[in-house]
Amino acid sequence: MTPDPDSIREILQATATAEILPRFRRCEDGGMSASPTAHKADGSLVTETDRAVQARIAAAIARRHPTTPLLGEEMQRAQQDRLLAAGEHGVWILDPLDGTSNYALGFPGFAISIAYLEHGASRFGMILDPVRQECFHAIRGEGAFLNGVTIRPVATSDQLSDGLAMVDLKRLPPSRIPRLFRPGGFRSQRNLGSVALDWCWLAAGRFQLYLHGGQRLWDYAAGRLIASEAGAASALYAGDGITQDDAISLEPRLAVAAANEGLLKTWLDFIELPFEDAA
Repeated sequence: MTPDPDSIREILQATATAEILPRFRRCEDGGMSASPTAHKADGSLVTETDRAVQARIAAAIARRHPTTPLLGEEMQRAQQDRLLAAGEHGVWILDPLDGTSNYALGFPGFAISIAYLEHGASRFGMILDPVRQECFHAIRGEGAFLNGVTIRPVATSDQLSDGLAMVDLKRLPPSRIPRLFRPGGFRSQRNLGSVALDWCWLAAGRFQLYLHGGQRLWDYAAGRLIASEAGAASALYAGDGITQDDAISLEPRLAVAAANEGLLKTWLDFIELPFEDAA
């Protein structure tokens, strides 16, 4: 199956209009939070918006694709395991609100991310940034697009020191962080707080280097496909930072990426995997 981008975009945009933006605007108008929050077992935040978005999109997808299961971030792990095991011939992967902490605290950096996986690989991915009204999507073998226009990564040179790096410091071993700032690395560093948008912004040429210490399948299933189809290069590693692992799994993955293959090789040399004290 090849999902219809227009159909999926319609679902995501309608959901953002109904569930995400009204609550976020309450926060912008002076509320303490865009949506009541709770902590999940791993310490991350979940809001009523996460759950409402997941329920609405799951229902819409079920109406259009009734035989294809949907695995959402806000499901219990046992249910996710069952769905992934049963979805070899097609499964949707949904992150209903990637960047929940940003959203809950009023920072405009969050997105809906959905991917369609088949035979162990992402075939389709779409990510909607409802604040900027930017919709990124890719179909395997057909390129990557922002609001229907082809996108490509941008690298002004083959030197790391000319690049902007998106580095998620929170999930890296603290002892390794100082080495990332030694001479010869990036020109400057940012942290957006939304993995889905990280991958899209790399694809669109808004930065050149990427490092994230622990992202889940719903974080990268759509975004990594978009970055790859745009022309970026990336690698996922198991927790030891040694084993390169593209296998579909619910376990966290260390992600390294760059605007092109040459920069990725140089970036990997600079990062110096494995991280000795990685969990």
